Amino acid sequence: MRTFLKITFLLIIIQWIGCGKSAEKADQVYIDQINEWHQGRVERLTSESGWMSLAGLFWLNEGENTFGADSSNDIIFPAGKAPDYMGSFILRDGIIRAKVRPKVDVLLDGKPVNDVVLESDAGGNPTVLRHGTLSWYVIQRSNDLAIRLKDSANPAIKTFHGIERYPVESSWRLEAKFEAYKPQKSISVPTVLGTMEDEPSAGALVFKIRKETFRLDVVGKLEDEQFFIIFGDETNKDETYESGRYVYVDNPGSGGKTILDFNKAYNPPCAFTEFATCPFPPEQNILPLRITAGERRYH
Repeated sequence: MRTFLKITFLLIIIQWIGCGKSAEKADQVYIDQINEWHQGRVERLTSESGWMSLAGLFWLNEGENTFGADSSNDIIFPAGKAPDYMGSFILRDGIIRAKVRPKVDVLLDGKPVNDVVLESDAGGNPTVLRHGTLSWYVIQRSNDLAIRLKDSANPAIKTFHGIERYPVESSWRLEAKFEAYKPQKSISVPTVLGTMEDEPSAGALVFKIRKETFRLDVVGKLEDEQFFIIFGDETNKDETYESGRYVYVDNPGSGGKTILDFNKAYNPPCAFTEFATCPFPPEQNILPLRITAGERRYH
């Protein structure tokens, strides 16, 4: 009998050790997945066309807006990377035309242009012009139009020093129930420009942290593959970006469940550049607790 008890006890110990090793291995696989996701995020951020390449944001006035590197222009491009006088952006009744001065090398789809109507990013396919390492296009925010300038050799890319993160913990990978709004509604989202934008919201995510229930409104339509979440929390005061963070979740369909993984929470572009036009969390998406997961403040 005593021998039988010893064998049983040893088997339990062996099983317990095996389960512990399996859990440890599963956790490491998850950590590796998050680290791989974050590496891709950094590569996109610092790519030649990523957010770190932003080099200027210039709001257009009705009529002629001259551009070039000389300080007398209405829109001043970086010295040493653009001719002193390149031409003009002409805004008339919501239509923007770029007129390029003779002998100035500006390309559209690899071909020189001297007079072209510019489509904004409102339709998702803006007209992109290029000169050397510079590229630019029109963005529309509310009823205002601006030139967004990028530089594939922007010094900010070279001085980028990585983003500090919280340790990856699987406890911040939460199951969330999606509660669809019927009918779909719009939510008011503040922006860094001091404006309020109406964004479509297909519903809310409902989840629990330490047995307490919370909810976050999503940005997106019911047919979207993913929903965009703009949220704030108590860490914004001292450890994370002061105006909130972003995270994406898969759309589970009406009434379904999805995974809200705060280990993938990331900083808005405004954390890295003054030339972005970021949305900030709507009031109902500011959580009254500390989300110690994802990216920390970029210093």
